[in-house]
Amino acid sequence: MSRFRIERTVPLPPAEVWRRITDWPAHGARIPFTRTTVLTDGPNAVGTLFTARTGLGRLAFDDPMEVVRFDPPAAGRPGVCRLVKRGRAVRGSAVFEVTGEEAGGAGSRSRVVWVEELRLRGVPAVFDPVLAAAGRLLFGRALDGLLGKDTAVG
Repeated sequence: MSRFRIERTVPLPPAEVWRRITDWPAHGARIPFTRTTVLTDGPNAVGTLFTARTGLGRLAFDDPMEVVRFDPPAAGRPGVCRLVKRGRAVRGSAVFEVTGEEAGGAGSRSRVVWVEELRLRGVPAVFDPVLAAAGRLLFGRALDGLLGKDTAVG
């Protein structure tokens, strides 16, 4: 299973960062050739289902996901969201953690950690390091876009 980790610190409050990184359609808008559709009604919560469809025409695959943990950040407690990937082509999980940080009197900042573990059907484990590097690059750019490219400081 391929595993990668992305970290960013941004000059935004945790609640705003949480709102941005749990906007599932916005993820799709940041990943090339991908569209994300939320399949459940109501606000984000445990049990929310969505699918990211990546590709062009008939050369596409679905990445169905379910939110299995959804704890927004609160005073003195980080926010944690865990997704499980339940597709035929893509299996694994993703965890997002948002922690508030003091910015030395200049307002609040947040630290985001995104950890992803995935397996692509038909891709041998020997390619896991390549898949992890590609995931870090692709999802790192998506995260930068979600957070506002000019706001990322690390």
